[in-house]
Amino acid sequence: MQGSIPPSRYSTANPLKAKPETASSPNLLAPRFWPTWLGLALVRLLQRLPYRLQLAAGPALGRLFMWLNPYRRQVVKTNLELCFPQQDDSQQQQLYQRFVESLGLSMIEEAASIWASDKFFDRMGTVQGLEHLETAQAQGKGVLLLSGHFCSVDFAGRLLIKHYPVCFTYQELRNPVSNHILTAIREKYVNRLIHRHDIRGFIKALKAGEVVWYAPDQSQDRKNSVFAPFFGIQANTLTATTKLARISGAAVLPFEIERLPDASDGYALTIRPPLENFPGDSETADAIRFNALIEAQVRKHPEQYLWIHRRFKERPEGEEKFYPSKPRRVKRRERRLKKHLARLRAEQASREK
Repeated sequence: MQGSIPPSRYSTANPLKAKPETASSPNLLAPRFWPTWLGLALVRLLQRLPYRLQLAAGPALGRLFMWLNPYRRQVVKTNLELCFPQQDDSQQQQLYQRFVESLGLSMIEEAASIWASDKFFDRMGTVQGLEHLETAQAQGKGVLLLSGHFCSVDFAGRLLIKHYPVCFTYQELRNPVSNHILTAIREKYVNRLIHRHDIRGFIKALKAGEVVWYAPDQSQDRKNSVFAPFFGIQANTLTATTKLARISGAAVLPFEIERLPDASDGYALTIRPPLENFPGDSETADAIRFNALIEAQVRKHPEQYLWIHRRFKERPEGEEKFYPSKPRRVKRRERRLKKHLARLRAEQASREK
């Protein structure tokens, strides 16, 4: 789950408190944010419909999103080609379409995770393996619930906290309106959120015997990561799981999320027994083990994994990049180049005078 951190013993930051407008705190009612407000209002209205009707609109939302985001469309197709090279063009296209529909359903699920009542989640799925959490905590251990980024991750979060108190990690959203609104609403349901870079917060929570849901399957910088195979491709993989378990003594429990064939019938969440001999001999060995766990989950329902992320963004030394630069970065480089050229022309003109 993502959002902003509420006040707790794990952080002194509270982004929700009203602050005076500054250069770094934009006016959320400015015209440039009106489309965001309109989009949120439309989603809120859609969320009031019966859930089956909402789900019926999901595939169309997914197709619209991908049509409006050609860059992400390319990322998804690249990821599928890399991870499923044995599939022919027809199979690749079918998997792509299934993912697009799954992504659209995740938008409906996201709205439900924000606005649906607790009563709604009473009938939306099952959680198996809670006894593993209870056993670990009875032994005085904190728990890392180890998972990946699947389409239903936020919905699963609301479902899980109906059954057991869990801490979640977060990162700020790029859009300040979305960040503000989602934070305010999520504070109603989540007691503690820990910034994904707040290692001290992680350790304090785990040493206090808390359960922390953690999904370290996105490519980050190389400082605290190693390369380990994921679908046979070297993927930049965080080593924080090993560090957190070693320092805090927490048990590490694999956590699986499955959207049932008819999403209106619910979701199956499964907590597996603690990993044995973890941490292992090395951070690389642990990363290989973690990636293998996530890969096995993905292969069961590949359309439910969040393929829009650039999982293979970082490459080993000497390897070519798989993804093109983001459009906004290309535009930034073009602006910098134009400014540089303009400055050179001005200097040349000054010298000629």
